[in-house]
Amino acid sequence: MTERFTQQFTEDEFAEVLPQETEAVREMYADGAVRQIWLRGDTRGACFLLEADSLAEAEAAVSRLPLARREMSEFRVIPLQPYGGFGPR
Repeated sequence: MTERFTQQFTEDEFAEVLPQETEAVREMYADGAVRQIWLRGDTRGACFLLEADSLAEAEAAVSRLPLARREMSEFRVIPLQPYGGFGPR
């Protein structure tokens, strides 16, 4: 999940970086790393489901994104586990 630092950077500064961010996420999607993505409804930013073998791998992937490299957003990586409630009893 991302949250943009809108108090520290202007809309023009974000507009300058967002095409690069979009292309980086598009490449991650094409490579199969990003499975799904949503825009947040409560603030500027996104939430995406990232396929990774470990928490460290996921954190490394998001740290390479342009907004992360420029410290313009906070990226929070939350590890998930499969939900077993729909499986056999």
